[in-house]
Amino acid sequence: MAGLWRSYQLLMARRPWTVQILTAGSLVGVGDVISQQLIERRGLSNHCVKRTAKMMSIGFFFVGPVVGGWYKVLDQLITGGTKQAALKKMLVDQVCFAPCFLATFLGISGTLNGLTVEENVAKLQRLWPAVQIANFYFIPLHHRLAVVQVVAVVWNSYLSWKANKL
Repeated sequence: MAGLWRSYQLLMARRPWTVQILTAGSLVGVGDVISQQLIERRGLSNHCVKRTAKMMSIGFFFVGPVVGGWYKVLDQLITGGTKQAALKKMLVDQVCFAPCFLATFLGISGTLNGLTVEENVAKLQRLWPAVQIANFYFIPLHHRLAVVQVVAVVWNSYLSWKANKL
């Protein structure tokens, strides 16, 4: 496991943007696999690869680039690694970015989402502020996208399950 982490760190140092985007897409896909295998209990023979690929593509082409880019901008807007800077980043993230991101994500995912907009917003508002303040305070910029995506695996699993319920 330590060797895998070292390899990831080496790749992150060489190609941070690419690795962050690949990490985001992969973790969105992991959320769908968890949904299909652990929540829905489809079994490998009934796993919908097309659905996983669709979810991963949202991660690769939307979540990774958008959230990764936002973190770069936010780090330039609010500098420093203090508790106050982390709090400011969380507030700006929640007030400025989260509503736009959520609305766009919901538009892109369209029929994948069986929840109402209100249910999605309420769920995200409960989860993300705590995650983001810890993320901005404890996590270096180049790892923030991965941290958020790991936390999002649970959310992605739930969304994938709910969106694809028959």
